[in-house]
Amino acid sequence: MRYIVVGTGAVGGTVGARLAGSGREVVCVARGAHREALERDGLRLVTPEGEHVERVRVVGGPEELGELRADDVLLLAVKSQDTVAALDAWAPRPVAGGGTAGERLPVLCLQNGVANERTALRRFARVVGVCVWLPSTYLEAGVVGAGGDPLTGILHLGTYPPGRPEPVLEAVAADLRASRFDAPLPADVMPWKYGKLLDNLPNAIEALTGPIEGPDALALVDEARAEGIAVLEAAGIATVGEEEARAARGERMRLLPVPGVPRGGGSTWQSLKRGAASVEADWLNGEIVLLGRLHGIPAPVNETLRTLVNELARTGGGPGACTPAEVRERIATAARG
Repeated sequence: MRYIVVGTGAVGGTVGARLAGSGREVVCVARGAHREALERDGLRLVTPEGEHVERVRVVGGPEELGELRADDVLLLAVKSQDTVAALDAWAPRPVAGGGTAGERLPVLCLQNGVANERTALRRFARVVGVCVWLPSTYLEAGVVGAGGDPLTGILHLGTYPPGRPEPVLEAVAADLRASRFDAPLPADVMPWKYGKLLDNLPNAIEALTGPIEGPDALALVDEARAEGIAVLEAAGIATVGEEEARAARGERMRLLPVPGVPRGGGSTWQSLKRGAASVEADWLNGEIVLLGRLHGIPAPVNETLRTLVNELARTGGGPGACTPAEVRERIATAARG
């Protein structure tokens, strides 16, 4: 199999580097300075045990690959706000022997949120959801860091919708296990992804207020999560609980310091730190807001977090621009209506 990493950022770069390091064939999709660095210096992965450099093929998009191979596997690792554009670029590409990528090739959604699989299924017949536990950071052009040890990450894989046959699933899982990941195959991956969604709700708080510490910030975390749980219960959506998730990780993936790499924040924090004009809050906190509206459950905490983070991204603000008290004041205003 050949793995095509669509979105060679923190997650895509780490998975691509580990797969390449175990001898798998990897193509990375990147543009601009990131592409130039990958072509010049290789894909550099910094981990607790040191730096690894992998020489991989790099392309700017599907056109440069020409006809795709029948054994290609697409690893979709872009942020959720970029999913549609990425899928639309790759789905119509021709595959050797006939047909298109959307008709013939599997696409694995290595993404936060729970909407990407449904979006992909509109364009691809073979969709695999992936619940990503992978502490990683985009450090600079061509360089990503990952602090998980001894496993770099845990990637639960499952077909979407559940029960659909996927001939390469076992082989992909085996390749990941040979590359410093665990790759469980639950019958239904979506409860894992909804559980991760709840874990991702505080991403917006961290991006807005900086490190989550102190009673005010921790109270916001509890409120955002409680609101999310109430909405998912009203919607009848099953989630994997915190205890089961912790048991799955165990001591197999501890977060260790990476030499020379300061500890940053989560994915939304990282996006604001890089000056990104968009973040994925609409697909994290916004998912709770959407489900709340569908089922008549108010979600003022998550609605305010979504709104504030989007405002910060649009205005070019960096992380830590608000205090917990300022966030709480906006929540109170939203709750009043």
